[in-house]
Amino acid sequence: MDILTTSERRWSALSLIITAQFMVVLDVAIVNVALPSIKTDLNFSQANLQWVISAYAILFGGALLLGGRLADLLGRRRLFVAGLAVFTASSLLCGLAWSESSLIGFRALQGLGGALLAPAALSLLMTTFAEGRERNLALGIYGAASGSGAAVGVLLGGVLTSYLSWSWIFFINVPVGVAAIALAPLLLQESHAGLAHRHFDFPGAASITVSIAAWEPWKSGTNTSTPHPGTRSRIARIVSANSSAPPSLRSSRFTLVITAKRSPIAATASATRRGSS
Repeated sequence: MDILTTSERRWSALSLIITAQFMVVLDVAIVNVALPSIKTDLNFSQANLQWVISAYAILFGGALLLGGRLADLLGRRRLFVAGLAVFTASSLLCGLAWSESSLIGFRALQGLGGALLAPAALSLLMTTFAEGRERNLALGIYGAASGSGAAVGVLLGGVLTSYLSWSWIFFINVPVGVAAIALAPLLLQESHAGLAHRHFDFPGAASITVSIAAWEPWKSGTNTSTPHPGTRSRIARIVSANSSAPPSLRSSRFTLVITAKRSPIAATASATRRGSS
């Protein structure tokens, strides 16, 4: 018997999906409160401190469409578990970071895990609940729980930093992630999009991630000089690729990354919608 045929199992699956997505959104905000402690303990320069947040957001936004495509073709539960594993392992490594570069690198890896996890999570929700009242209710719960992640992140980050240390804003993800990985095969059903064309846009994901990372210092105001010609040429190539892309994907390379840095929830929905079209 299919383990997701009963109503009880479907709602248990939703709880697991929401928990995983909540972690992804939580880690955007939970770091903000801990930045002063991180700066002191790891001797961060003020200019590099922004990258603790930006590294996560850039990799999350840059790989989100690719994550949705991989989930459709390789299996949504498989990518959900893989994203969870990367996110959980990188959270542990973030908590153990010993320098500026190590924390920034592990945060980027954490963002990549979130980009694999988030589209798969929303796709699993859509395939678990049939169109109609139950799916609408599930989406409402999903959106509300995800939306509360930012507020909870600020509060939880303050508590953990004050009473334990900044490392625990990352360590808290580890037991939750391990439990979610163990429960995923029991509660989630594997599914594929069944698309005829098996194409992975790795160059597209890499180009937009590198270009947004190159633009970050000027966007954030830490460098007021004119962008290097190499940076402008990379942006120009993306504009050219965007103009020649199919209508269903046109402009997604820009709007998705901007959206991801402002709202991971909206970006996830956008990536899933575009990646499956």
